[in-house]
Amino acid sequence: MAVGLGLDVGGTKVLGCALDARGTVAAEVRVPSPKTQDGAVDALVACVRELLHELGPGSGEVTGIGLGLPGLVDEDGVLHETANMHGVEGLSVRASLASRLEEVRAGAGLSGSAPWRLAADNDGACAAAGELAFGAARGCSDAVVVTLGTGIGGGIIANGRMLRGARRFAAEIGHMVVDVHGPPCGCGRIGCWEQFASGTGLAHLARERCAEGGGARLCTLAGGGPEAVRGEHVVTAAREGDPDALAVIEAFGRYLATGLANLAEILDPARIILGGGLVQAGDLLLGPGLATYAATSRRGSGARSVPVVIAELGERAGAYGAAALGLDLVP
Repeated sequence: MAVGLGLDVGGTKVLGCALDARGTVAAEVRVPSPKTQDGAVDALVACVRELLHELGPGSGEVTGIGLGLPGLVDEDGVLHETANMHGVEGLSVRASLASRLEEVRAGAGLSGSAPWRLAADNDGACAAAGELAFGAARGCSDAVVVTLGTGIGGGIIANGRMLRGARRFAAEIGHMVVDVHGPPCGCGRIGCWEQFASGTGLAHLARERCAEGGGARLCTLAGGGPEAVRGEHVVTAAREGDPDALAVIEAFGRYLATGLANLAEILDPARIILGGGLVQAGDLLLGPGLATYAATSRRGSGARSVPVVIAELGERAGAYGAAALGLDLVP
């Protein structure tokens, strides 16, 4: 059976997997994330080489490779912009990888086999492709996948297909503005959704609380002043019942609900699927936001209100989706 390799480039690691069209995983590897364009190529090649080594005799079944990249990726596989990994901006992934992958194929004894299909897309779009092929969006013709991590990524599924846009830059949902007086974002805009409803946003709201004279427990957990407070400190303090942390989570929830409601109004999906690292915090972090979202349905929407469900693939969604693109499973 044909096997696809999926490589998901994140802020700390590149997660690679090999799986077939049924979603059966045959191999999985992790290598450190790159900081430069040359480093990115080296990391991707190393990931492919390790996956082929893990596959062993099954390497001959590999038919395609998908790449999930943290930014705007055009149809030629060029990474134009990334909010959190500026050192790899401008990388022409396909052009840079072509000769290196041929070397890998030769080293694995695959030179005579059919060339690999090579697909590249935004990491949020890959997460959506993973949920569409193997997870919570299976059988759903219209859905939105929202990934809550350091920032906010996502993908839009319309009529059973990934919505990509004229330049393939669609679904940058984390960069819709929810507060025109908000903080600057790494994308160059002001008050983007991910500045409030992501890991970065949670930390920002906590620091604001500290600047207002609260947050003593948060600073203690951070081992320093307000500038040292991060999202995990908020979650820890909230579990202890700290009122400042709980107030921060309430504010986080209002912004989360605002973005979700905007997506529901604009796209009218059958469901919104929440994934990403923050989902692991569960109801403690997400509960207030989901309750607020449920209360924001417009009058008359009734049974047509858009449900929010939790993603099924966890941190592997991007790699699974990239592999699905490599296998040409997702239109």
